Amino acid sequence: MEAVEAIGADARSGAAAALRHDWSVAEVEALLALPFAELMFRAQTVHRRHFDPNQVQMSTLLSIKTGGCPEDCAYCPQSARYDTGLAAEKMMSLDEVLAEARRARDAGATRYCMGAAWRSPKDRDLDAVADMVEGVKALGMETCVTLGMLSAPQAERLADAGLDYYNHNLDTSESFYGEIITTRTYRDRLDTLGHVRDAGINVCCGGIVGMGESKRDRADMIATLASLPSHPESVPINMLVQVEGTPLDGTDALDPFEFVRTVAAARITMPRSMVRLSAGREQMSDEMQALAFLAGANSVFVGPELLTTPNPGRERDTRLFTRLGIAPMPV
Repeated sequence: MEAVEAIGADARSGAAAALRHDWSVAEVEALLALPFAELMFRAQTVHRRHFDPNQVQMSTLLSIKTGGCPEDCAYCPQSARYDTGLAAEKMMSLDEVLAEARRARDAGATRYCMGAAWRSPKDRDLDAVADMVEGVKALGMETCVTLGMLSAPQAERLADAGLDYYNHNLDTSESFYGEIITTRTYRDRLDTLGHVRDAGINVCCGGIVGMGESKRDRADMIATLASLPSHPESVPINMLVQVEGTPLDGTDALDPFEFVRTVAAARITMPRSMVRLSAGREQMSDEMQALAFLAGANSVFVGPELLTTPNPGRERDTRLFTRLGIAPMPV
């Protein structure tokens, strides 16, 4: 409790300007256990020190290669191991990707994210992705890709193409990880993050909540992210989207307040990161999303689909942002 009181005092006084990279699980657990109003106050205080509280970054995510993934991630409809009715597709062409990117830019997106259902990319596939990165950057947008595990030379290849961000989520705590994925290790994920960071690419890394994990698991995941040598520049917090045919279909839903608390903890522990309200927004009420923004979320995906799962349509988002007085964040 003394540690949390010190964090709160620093947040109110502005003395916590220096970033910390030594967060303990116990400290994050204590944050998550605060009375809701106190936690929100502390998160909003930190948020306002580093960001305009009424601006949200708009990103768009496109699946450039869908389905057929050999991994066994228990939440993922793109795994070849599960019967979800999703057929494997070939990688999209450069022209198709750039046409979608132009539409996203014209609709207000400033970052364009491209995802492929691979365990790790083959070098010939990476050359095609590099061409996509260069083409999207020429449209004046930030670029992000998520392609699975990367070797150090592959990260360098993407850096040479001008990639701005690489997404590779930890998903959950190390202790709960084996309940969700067995085809790659937690160390594999951390190694990829290291290769990305060493190549000079910004890191986009967060996790998924609502998979049956404990509050301690959520605290552990946030503490791990916040104790990396450099905080991820983007931290997506995903709510599990349950898909029929995956092992996690039927999991008990997470209390919405627990989700918002996780967003707030991410904001407090990683003050300068973009915290993205990511998957699961289609199932969230406007009120729940508003609380997540108040807790420090300042990035969303816009567009009707996130890889293969539904996302709120642009009209719904426009109505919500207008009601909240939220404006798009400039590049």
